[in-house]
Amino acid sequence: MHQPELIVRFSSQITAASQEGRTITGQIVPFGEVGATSVGPVIFEKGSLSVDASAVKLLLQHDGTRPIGRMESFQVTDSGINATFKVAQTSAGTDSLVEASQGLRDGLSVGASITDSIQKKDGLHVLSAQLIEVSLVTDPAFDSARVAQVAASAETESESIEEIDMSENIEAPVAEVVEEVATVEATRTVHASTPVFTTTPRSPINSAGSLLEHTVLAAQGNAESAQYVAAANDSSSTNTGLTLPTHAAEFISSTFGGRPAIDAVSKGTLPTSGLSFTIPVLGTAPTAAVATEGATVSNTGMTSTYQTVTIKKYASQNTVSFELLDRSNPAFYDELVMQMGRAYAKATDTAVISAFTAASGGGTVATAVAASAAGLQSFIANEAGSAFQACSDYATNLIASTDQWSAIMGYADGSGRPLYNAAQPQNAAGNVQGNSLMGNVLGTNLYVDPNISVTGVVDDSAFLVVPNAVTVYESPVTRLQINVIGTGELQIGLYGYMGIAVKKGAGVRRFNIT
Repeated sequence: MHQPELIVRFSSQITAASQEGRTITGQIVPFGEVGATSVGPVIFEKGSLSVDASAVKLLLQHDGTRPIGRMESFQVTDSGINATFKVAQTSAGTDSLVEASQGLRDGLSVGASITDSIQKKDGLHVLSAQLIEVSLVTDPAFDSARVAQVAASAETESESIEEIDMSENIEAPVAEVVEEVATVEATRTVHASTPVFTTTPRSPINSAGSLLEHTVLAAQGNAESAQYVAAANDSSSTNTGLTLPTHAAEFISSTFGGRPAIDAVSKGTLPTSGLSFTIPVLGTAPTAAVATEGATVSNTGMTSTYQTVTIKKYASQNTVSFELLDRSNPAFYDELVMQMGRAYAKATDTAVISAFTAASGGGTVATAVAASAAGLQSFIANEAGSAFQACSDYATNLIASTDQWSAIMGYADGSGRPLYNAAQPQNAAGNVQGNSLMGNVLGTNLYVDPNISVTGVVDDSAFLVVPNAVTVYESPVTRLQINVIGTGELQIGLYGYMGIAVKKGAGVRRFNIT
């Protein structure tokens, strides 16, 4: 990772009793750069961050109980905001100067309260925010937000030293340091405005399971875990939990986490607000015809209507008691979140299949065929042509139930040789195998979907789809929400929002048996 040049200005001996010259300078916020924060990717627009230097403290790792200095000045440039901080005459302050100068803790990270923003594809664009605090951290969210200069005393501003001699004594009388720390604690101001987010992933939370684990610890009073959770998910409450006895280090599961039907259609961006939206639909198209000399030119007015797409919430919930918390196996957190995610995947994928078969606004029932290899060939050949004629686009994806998949693998020629196996070049109808949920059937891409509920090679056990005929609009993230209810139990919810638009019913051809 590239870091800006680090300029270290220290005298041969640091005197903790002297406040003069103890400063840290660097860029705290870059404009237009994507940073990984507790609320996901964030980009600060130019001029979006308001700064009151007199109210901004310099903290260690976003810990409000560990202040090491105050903002002395700041400068807004075209590329971002640079600031200089006066470091307190404490042992923690002196250690921070040394760590910053040696690149051990050289990142600058902000805590800000957002008042106006807009969500775009690359992240949350901040339009207006108030700076609450700045922290010296090991790994900043924005790579360019790092310490550029460390100064130990005013007398050495013109000196540039590459290394600090750590063998020199640091003069810091114990009595003075203790007195200073006590003063800071006694006069510390508690701000009414708490940062909405902090811009550095500074915790051991690296998965949904570990998030749930630390949320449990936070609910039991662990202050450190409470800070981790606040940084990792600002939408979670401060109380959560789930546990399992230690023997459950391994899980047996038969659930399926894929969404083949959704994978086989097109994707769209869900609007940021509202529970429905509309899509314009062409009604009457303009026409053209041969225009003879002096004759009236073809004049057909274009008309349009619109299709309304309903946005629905899909959620999974699990309720557990606090009695289970004390006997928890951390592996169960990951398993719980994974299973809830699979339940969400099944619900959303099943919803798309239901949209295919809806009596109104769904797909088109295909011409009836036999439940055989010849029937499958007839289905694809005839319906691909019909779909193209109706939609002016190609039906490239075949979504099949597990029973259809089994039947396709069993189809053979008169000599018993499999039709859908590339190892038999004389029967090059496609390639379908028992160890893959995707394949090729008569030139179409096969998606095997166990969420198709019908049994056997029957009606609606397969769908030939023009991808752009159906669009799934889904929220960019699913959210983990945890609540404590009156019984002392915990409700853990995983949810998201999705809208399904069957824009061209003729682009979804429903398998139909004679």
